[in-house]
Amino acid sequence: MSTIRYLALGDSYTIGEGIPESGRWPLQLAERLRAAGLPIAPPRLLARTGWTTAELSAAMDAAEPLGQWDFVSLLIGVNNQYRGLPLAEYKREFDALLARAIALAGARAGRVLALSIPDWGVTPFARRELRSPRRIAAELDACNTTAADCCHARGVAFVDITGISRDGGDAAGMLAEDGLHPSAAQYARWVDAALPVAQSLLAAP
Repeated sequence: MSTIRYLALGDSYTIGEGIPESGRWPLQLAERLRAAGLPIAPPRLLARTGWTTAELSAAMDAAEPLGQWDFVSLLIGVNNQYRGLPLAEYKREFDALLARAIALAGARAGRVLALSIPDWGVTPFARRELRSPRRIAAELDACNTTAADCCHARGVAFVDITGISRDGGDAAGMLAEDGLHPSAAQYARWVDAALPVAQSLLAAP
């Protein structure tokens, strides 16, 4: 089997804000896939802290030509919610990003993996900002339902890690020093959920 080329698209959750590079979830996923016998290369990350769907799209434009990839992951949207941008705008832009991800994966929807947005409302950062955890949760649930629907319509695998982020997401060792972004240990829990899905996608012809 030839080397699997992997492109990870996203924001601070993909770039692993506040933690060592090795702890980023796409790097952990690639390492776990290699341990399972799949010859996947270290991923290229196109991600930056603070990016919205529109900003990721603009960065992809600036990075062209991005070429072709064997596997593409997408996790984006928390900054849309944080900034209070309209859900309809998120839906339109997320769906457009999905279409681009599929094209980058050689028009193979079955080689694209999307993750849900984690719930930052459970973190100390949210409490310091005096933000309502209930409102954050409701808005993120709406974003994630929208993203899941877009993925289903396009035949893209969707892994829900939001429940994982809510279950002890603010416990000792689960956050970076900023009290907002996940630690490597938290990302490892996401990878536990994403790994069997990624293996299934990469095992398919």
